[in-house]
Amino acid sequence: MTTTHVIRSGGEAVETARKLAASFAERAGDRDRDRRPPAAEVAELSESGLLGVTVPARFGGAEVDVATLAEVFRTLAAADASLAQIPHSHFVFLEALRRQGTEEQQARYFAEALAGARFANAQSERGGRTAAEDATTLRRREEGGYTLDGEKYYSTGALFADWLVVRAVLADGPPLPDGLPRKALAYIRRGAEGVTVEDDWDGMGQRTTASGTVRLVGVRVDGDEVVPYSTLFDGPTTYGARAQVLHAALDAGIARGALDAAVTTVAKARPWFESGAETAAADPLTVQQAGELEITVRSAEALLREAAEAIDAAEREPTGDATARASVATAVAKVAASRASLEASSALFELGGTRSAADALNLSRYWRDARTHTLHDPARWKVQHVGRWLLSGTPPPRHGQI
Repeated sequence: MTTTHVIRSGGEAVETARKLAASFAERAGDRDRDRRPPAAEVAELSESGLLGVTVPARFGGAEVDVATLAEVFRTLAAADASLAQIPHSHFVFLEALRRQGTEEQQARYFAEALAGARFANAQSERGGRTAAEDATTLRRREEGGYTLDGEKYYSTGALFADWLVVRAVLADGPPLPDGLPRKALAYIRRGAEGVTVEDDWDGMGQRTTASGTVRLVGVRVDGDEVVPYSTLFDGPTTYGARAQVLHAALDAGIARGALDAAVTTVAKARPWFESGAETAAADPLTVQQAGELEITVRSAEALLREAAEAIDAAEREPTGDATARASVATAVAKVAASRASLEASSALFELGGTRSAADALNLSRYWRDARTHTLHDPARWKVQHVGRWLLSGTPPPRHGQI
């Protein structure tokens, strides 16, 4: 896959996202209603150059900061939360390469990203006692390399991917100090022999993310396609915070998209007869609720920026204290954005009145997207980590969810 454009700056990245968002918004409701995979739109995303914006400058990329990347995601999610979700793992696993990959691996895969290639995740599994457990396994072959076997679900974007990034247990490696198995990431071609991608995602929201099943049977993996995973968390890190702040950006984008839709519905609504107002927009109770929602959404957007800036600061000086503060700020932003997305997407109907519930408008997609995406990882645990840090100075744990 090739692209005719390479984005050179953060400002260009945000402006590109705004242009794409305006285009994507036009048919977002129809795609959701019909569960139509956005193949053409994903191709446009690749061609725009956005998928290469985090590639380090020494490899030819813009190396944009986290604050810029979060704004790109927020902008896209306000238009179409499904489309915005698709490249999430792409950027997370480019970051894993930046941190853990060899020079040769970085040169290879970063060049792919700059050319518009798409990386998708194959991390989560439906089995296991918890979501952190993996049965998918990499086993060494006598002749060199590995064999990969397993089954993954919630594999967002896999249907559109050029590369799948599979998290797997290293069957022949020594365990971690706590006795848990070591894990690695396998970067494999989506079309490799033994790989099957099924379009069986049936979520009520984020309907077109292609978050279905990936089956892996005897997949041959070369040694230079494997990157360590467990060691990502050996020391102070912002790896989890980077991933989570993009989730917060998706929620903040949904909240803003829902509120924008509410403004449109109010313009077409009738005022309540007891208000004495000539228009719904002049109804004092509608005005009050709209103002409260704007405050809620703006608060989430501000906390998102604060978290992204904290991550950028911690990456410049990755001390234990700085990375802990970045994780806490990200947890706060994620909880606030989650709440804002659910509140705005529900209140949208109160502001618009009964006619806003017409199925033809498909305004329910905002709430369905919010409710589905906010289940990604429980906000209640983020509140716990924030509280422990506040009251006792306990740093958040090191894993990919905070």
